[in-house]
Amino acid sequence: MQLQAAPTLRGMCYIFNYITITCLFYHSNCLSSDPALLEKITKSLSIKIPVHILRSRDSRNILSAVFSSWLPLSTAVLVSVIEYLPSPIDAQALRLPDMIDDSPDASYVDPKVRDAVLNSKAGKEDPILGYVSKMVSIPESELPSKTRRTPGGTMSADEAREIARRKREEFAKLRSEANDGDVSGLTNALAGSHLDEAKVEEKVDPEHLIGFARLYSGTLSVGDSIYVLPPKFSPMNPRASPEPTKVTVKGLYLLMGRALENLESVSAGVVFGIAGLEGHIMKTGTLCSQIDGAVNLAGVSLSHPPIVRVALEPVNPADLNKMINGLKMLERSDPCAQYEVLPSGEHVILTAGELHLERCLKDLRERFAKCEIQAGESIVPYRETIISAAEMNPPKNPDLPRGTVIATSGSKQLKFQIRVRPLPRSISEFLLKQAETIKRIYGRRRHLSTDATKESDDDTPETDSPHEDREEGATSSRTTLSAEDFKKELETCFSAVKEDKEVWGNALAKILEFGPKKIGANILFDTTPTGRYERLFSDGSNNKSVRDSALFSDKISYAFQLATSQGPLCREPVQGVAVFIEDVTLEEIGDEEHTRLTGEVIRLVRDAVWQGFLDWSPRIMLAMYSCEIQATSK
Repeated sequence: MQLQAAPTLRGMCYIFNYITITCLFYHSNCLSSDPALLEKITKSLSIKIPVHILRSRDSRNILSAVFSSWLPLSTAVLVSVIEYLPSPIDAQALRLPDMIDDSPDASYVDPKVRDAVLNSKAGKEDPILGYVSKMVSIPESELPSKTRRTPGGTMSADEAREIARRKREEFAKLRSEANDGDVSGLTNALAGSHLDEAKVEEKVDPEHLIGFARLYSGTLSVGDSIYVLPPKFSPMNPRASPEPTKVTVKGLYLLMGRALENLESVSAGVVFGIAGLEGHIMKTGTLCSQIDGAVNLAGVSLSHPPIVRVALEPVNPADLNKMINGLKMLERSDPCAQYEVLPSGEHVILTAGELHLERCLKDLRERFAKCEIQAGESIVPYRETIISAAEMNPPKNPDLPRGTVIATSGSKQLKFQIRVRPLPRSISEFLLKQAETIKRIYGRRRHLSTDATKESDDDTPETDSPHEDREEGATSSRTTLSAEDFKKELETCFSAVKEDKEVWGNALAKILEFGPKKIGANILFDTTPTGRYERLFSDGSNNKSVRDSALFSDKISYAFQLATSQGPLCREPVQGVAVFIEDVTLEEIGDEEHTRLTGEVIRLVRDAVWQGFLDWSPRIMLAMYSCEIQATSK
């Protein structure tokens, strides 16, 4: 503490006076109703207060009026925004790079679109990119008229009739109130109306959905056509289902509180309202002038799939179609929600958590389905797997390695030797994380085979062409791993396995398929001496000869998918299993015998996989929800 002499403290206030007395002084003066003091304050601040407020007995109203006139909130906020916040052009250059990089499949974004967004280009030839944050319901009466009447212009007959009707209603109401319920007043009011006019029924004011949007690049005008990107849109496969829809801009509005003003066009950096999106955007969406290389600002890159799975059914069975349509609309509007139909016929919704589930159910009941829906208990996902335990039952066939099964057809013309082994845990975890990458690889492989089939149509009869899968949605992905990177990382996982180096060392080149549904953590290998089946990572140069030599390759693949989609323990999906096709023996057969063996092959292979599965130590895997809790040190 520093002590100073008394002369140096002249003109300074004591600490008690500053902290206590000053507050009391301002409190007594500001909240008091002294007109002279209030007049002095208003003159010193150069503000004017209405006389009826100065005469008010409520001191808080006076205080509020003084502060509102001295420093209005709107003025203070807008001035601070202008002085301290960056302009839209500067702000986009700072914030948009991170937003674009976090969008799904950001590496496929067109550089021209990225440059236009980062530099806030507003030219007519520049790409248009906008984001709709919500859809607002506006009554039709509050929408501005598209055509404004010039001063001195004539009204239409409908407008004149509507104004006359409103005037008559107002006149009748005033006469009724003036006569205080007198019947004569009501009679006189009715006498002023013409009896020959038809009674005008009161119309319900219809609602229109207006999108609350922000434009990041380009210039958007009324009448322009623009694409609406769904939340699950990916620039890697822009035409995957659901495809973007092309809409026409019916109106642009300047949002001023509840008031709307018509606009002919808007440029980059403007917050505006847009009409014409009703039925195309439920909640949020992205607007873009092109599909290829567009940015999905409404998409979410999820590191983990939805974990909460609930079966739904309508309270009234007649509302089943409403619920199904509502679930489809919810899936299109919510990037984190998924809808699927189980083989048992149950309609299931997958959400990111319990809170997300509650919000989805509320949207279903109130917005999309508009019917009563009841939800069941959360479906706990189970998985079946096998391990190599220290104590296990002896192999069923002591002459063969554990997990090896020899399956023979009833006619002894076809024989399979299949071995089932536990898949290393590191490989299973890697496959679970890269499910979307595997889906992308299968999609590209299917398109390449389709193109090859089209090129060979001149030499190959149309009936010999394989069935073409047209489900484009199977190629959509949210990851950034390419096929080459996936192969390198998977090969690294195989090389890192310490046990059974001779089995896993060159396993990548022998992969036929993944399962179940071709994206699971189970692998089908071809270890036949001749390698007669088509490998997943083959160059595809000899696909035709491979298909001819392996007559039952598609049936073996289908049997593997069946065996891994429903395990032998409790018909739950299988995880962490490797199936090796070691030998296939087929005698010479005719066409009739080939047709008969087709169905038998599926059953033989499926049962063989299940028998090899049970030869190990089977286990049931239960999903565990992880929760991270953060708290302060206190």
